[in-house]
Amino acid sequence: MSAPEQLDLHFQEVPGVIAAYVLDTGDGLAVVDVGPASTLPALEAGLTALGASLSDVRHVLLTHIHLDHAGATGTVLDRSPRARAYVHERGAAHLSRPERLMASAGQIYGDQMERLWGEMRPTHPERLRVLSGDETLRLGGLEVRPLYTPGHAVHHLAYHVGDDLFVGDVGGIRLDARQTPRAPTPPPDIDLPAWRRSVQTLRGIDARRLHLAHFGGYAQTQAHWDGLLARMEQDAERVRAGLEAGEALEAVTGRFTDELWTELRAEGADLPDRYGFACPPWMSVQGLARYWQRAAVRSSAARDSG
Repeated sequence: MSAPEQLDLHFQEVPGVIAAYVLDTGDGLAVVDVGPASTLPALEAGLTALGASLSDVRHVLLTHIHLDHAGATGTVLDRSPRARAYVHERGAAHLSRPERLMASAGQIYGDQMERLWGEMRPTHPERLRVLSGDETLRLGGLEVRPLYTPGHAVHHLAYHVGDDLFVGDVGGIRLDARQTPRAPTPPPDIDLPAWRRSVQTLRGIDARRLHLAHFGGYAQTQAHWDGLLARMEQDAERVRAGLEAGEALEAVTGRFTDELWTELRAEGADLPDRYGFACPPWMSVQGLARYWQRAAVRSSAARDSG
């Protein structure tokens, strides 16, 4: 198998923020995460540079259905009549009926929706291959193993193809080799124990290369996963400590952001600006705050039942 091709989707005209990956199956192309509709021109340009076009796409492998990775799926399938999309069973309904997903995103992004994400067209259910994880797919000459890897999202999948492991967001944000991987933790599905279990699963996969949605390819090493887990625990503890001290979420967010930017600048002066496009700090704080609030409710319910 030829090596995967990485396409930079130039989100908001910024390089090195969101990636798509292209595989030649021998029977058309497979694309891992097509990005939002707002970056569709960059996806098309990347395919053109490979001597291909959207009409050559047969398989859209989605790690999860968040807008920055799956928003263009319906449009891509409309323009690729022979293609189908692969998605976890807990995310499939949002592709077929994206209204609820878009309405939820609209509450966050308001009048910036079109600029950031563009249109999310529905995908006909007959063009979806719904997965649970741990199946074996035969795509042309490729054997592809979807792996259920929740933590960032309840519907998250990674894909193992030979020496390559496409880890979506559960592999963390790592914008270049200088940076320690960090967990993107937006609401509503953050589940830290599930994320740890997913990392344990991925550590054990016999693959040489990790391909991250944010952003690029890195060697599959224990150091990558150790760094991701260490930063995830650190970030979660910062939010927990602030909430337990009774601080307002705005104050927690301000301190979290300052500490994040300081740590990123120590690894590369350009990293904070790019990181802010990959996952704004306020989103990570909101996701972790929601996680800790739900954990407190579960703990209280357990005490009451005991």
